[in-house]
Amino acid sequence: MRIGVTQRVEVVESYGERRDCLDQQWSAFLEGLGLTAVPVPNGLSQPAAWMDALGISGLLLTGGNDLSSLPDAGRPAPERDQTEAALLSVAKERGMPVMGVCRGMQMINHWLGGQLVPVEGHTAVRHGLKLLPGAVDFIDFREVNSFHDWGMYPAGLARGLTARCEATDGTVEAFAHDALPWVGIMWHPERESPFTGPDQQLFLQVFREPLCRH
Repeated sequence: MRIGVTQRVEVVESYGERRDCLDQQWSAFLEGLGLTAVPVPNGLSQPAAWMDALGISGLLLTGGNDLSSLPDAGRPAPERDQTEAALLSVAKERGMPVMGVCRGMQMINHWLGGQLVPVEGHTAVRHGLKLLPGAVDFIDFREVNSFHDWGMYPAGLARGLTARCEATDGTVEAFAHDALPWVGIMWHPERESPFTGPDQQLFLQVFREPLCRH
């Protein structure tokens, strides 16, 4: 199964370049699950045609770059926002599985009409998780890493999204869509060494046994 993996944008001033970048650990993580990572170029003019040409069957929206619409956004990348919005539109139309990680989870919520808020105490730390009713797919998660300055509370979730886990401050750490095979998590599976079994199992559920809520 080929997974389209979105990339962060880094600006290299000395070369006058805006570069698409992807942590090498994502390829290793997905390869270990029998999934093929296909990096998504930012700025695609025809995302649906690109997906068809490369046989993309699912999407992974990765971390990095604040959404450009946020106040005082850090390292914003409008071209990435536009690319991911177009990809989500195609994925929704086709019912494709989507996993959003950190910024990717924020993007899904924002694209569906949800609200993001600044959060404190979530950068370069580890914290516990509180499982919410019905979060059977997250039963093995106890503690996760955290590298974000923006998040969401349950009241800020877009229509159709259901919170599955919360941090101790009440911010949502994982959600699933009620009708689409879309899942979002705020932690980074690719930054664990070694990769953890619960993260691997969750990705397999999303991409091999989609968590669809029909």
